[in-house]
Amino acid sequence: MSGRPLSREIISRNRFSRLFSLGDRRNPSSWAPGLVLSEVDPSIDLEIAPFIFYRNSSNFPAELKLCTRGNLCFPFDGKDNWTGSEGLVLPSSLATSNSGEFGSGTEFLPISWQSLHHDISLVESELQPSVIAITDAPQLSNSGGKLAEALDVVRRRFPSSLIWTPGIAGPDNCAVLSWFGVDLFDLSRSRIANANGLLLTSDGPRHADYSLGENVNMEAQLGHWRYSIASLRSAIRSGTVRELAEKSSLSSPRSVERLRRHDKLTRSNRGRSNLTAVDTSGRKLRYNSPISRQDPLVNDWRKRVSSIHTPPSHQERILILLPCSATKPYRLSQSHHRFLRNIPSNRAHQIMVTSPLGLVPRELEDLWPAAHYDIPVTGDWDADELEMVGSMLSKICERSNYSEIINHSGMDFSIDRIVCHNTRRGTAGSKESLKELQSRVLDSIDKMNLGDKSEKQHRMEVMKSRSRFMHGTDSWLEGSTVSGRLPILSISKDGEQLAKWNPRDGRFAFSKKSLPLLHDSGCFPSVSILENHDWKGDIFPTNLESVSGQIRSGEEILVTQGGVLIGSARAVAPGWEWPSGPGRLARARHRL
Repeated sequence: MSGRPLSREIISRNRFSRLFSLGDRRNPSSWAPGLVLSEVDPSIDLEIAPFIFYRNSSNFPAELKLCTRGNLCFPFDGKDNWTGSEGLVLPSSLATSNSGEFGSGTEFLPISWQSLHHDISLVESELQPSVIAITDAPQLSNSGGKLAEALDVVRRRFPSSLIWTPGIAGPDNCAVLSWFGVDLFDLSRSRIANANGLLLTSDGPRHADYSLGENVNMEAQLGHWRYSIASLRSAIRSGTVRELAEKSSLSSPRSVERLRRHDKLTRSNRGRSNLTAVDTSGRKLRYNSPISRQDPLVNDWRKRVSSIHTPPSHQERILILLPCSATKPYRLSQSHHRFLRNIPSNRAHQIMVTSPLGLVPRELEDLWPAAHYDIPVTGDWDADELEMVGSMLSKICERSNYSEIINHSGMDFSIDRIVCHNTRRGTAGSKESLKELQSRVLDSIDKMNLGDKSEKQHRMEVMKSRSRFMHGTDSWLEGSTVSGRLPILSISKDGEQLAKWNPRDGRFAFSKKSLPLLHDSGCFPSVSILENHDWKGDIFPTNLESVSGQIRSGEEILVTQGGVLIGSARAVAPGWEWPSGPGRLARARHRL
């Protein structure tokens, strides 16, 4: 059952979706996501199909063999064969039963719902197979949320393995499955479509149009697979797998169900370890359907803004609600230029009302994903959107000290114990509306006797508010000052620079001098390097001893060794891949 491990390197990531190069990293032979062929399938290029699978059912349990179709294992001098046993696969409804006959293998490991519940060997840290097959995937896909749950467990337990779900993939749902963490697909459904005179396309099964020369043979089926896998690989590179998965899911109620269950599972019990903290690619998050509102990234934003975010300390009395704009960040739009000119004080807290994020405070508008989303704009709000925004606003007001709300959003709100003034007269940018907005702000400021803060004070409080939201603390900013010319600002203490703020990056660029302060705060994720390791490069599983805190890709990580702070790094892998994921986990930033 043993064999050489698969040589693989991650080229790109998009949450649970990953693009692997397979074989010699200097000259890869194949890639994943890709196909696993059976012995009855027609041949196809190695670039899209790195493996071939054999099942011998003459013995019980069945003997399984997965073979590389190219030189994919170091030293790349031949093809490799990995063998395994299927085990006794019971129906998923019998999860409490223990047959005692589990799937087994080394580099190729069959896993079932039953073995996930009873096979204690799966928790052994030494077990790191190259490929995992969830053998009862068809049964799990028809059993409520069991497929999503099984994939979630396997993906996190074996972050370096390629996952295959035999029998359920097609050109119509491979993007959805990749979003769940599946790396390998097969032609089972395409063969069934062929037998039934149908063509399995990216939009689901359909009859061929013979007037255009279409047919349903396996070569035609493979053509649609090529298109779908090419689209998927491109989406992983561009960070748009979610958009592709949502589009693909609409071809099947079952795919919509799976996507919803996966979203719910991810939101409920897995924290933020699969999310991205920062994205500097400039890509847009396109939220084009109601399904988009269930994206865990959106849910995380709503939850944190509603439950933990606190405004700059000098903006705790007056809240201004403003409409969003198509341009992001909002302050760059013409409409918000007008709003800002007519808000004659820095003592009022500005929050934009939008969908699907709900509410975006002004001090957070440069952050991911607030500065990067795009939605269809009609001016109409449905009942779910209205309920979501109202709920967020209520939660914010419950834990705030707002005395007045100046509502310029165009939506109707009523908050107990807080006076609400509607200043919109027709459109938000009309002269009458802007005049009313300005007048109301001046009246409220005067009534509460709130004098403006200096620009330096204002900027510092904004920085503290951002830091609390992003890192859970602002202690590292105590005693520091803000200087520079907008939009790039420098943060210094005792004449030494601690960090820079560049809105184009949407994060703090910390200096070496800040690292002890970040470490003292106890709020930043950290990793410990092996005690005898001479740390000179990036962070890899091979030089990693332990991990502390939730890590998101793009996040600043403190590096320690023997309990001593020795530098910092920036995560390139999400937290679920730590500490044993494949390849580079973080890029080194500073060494003390």
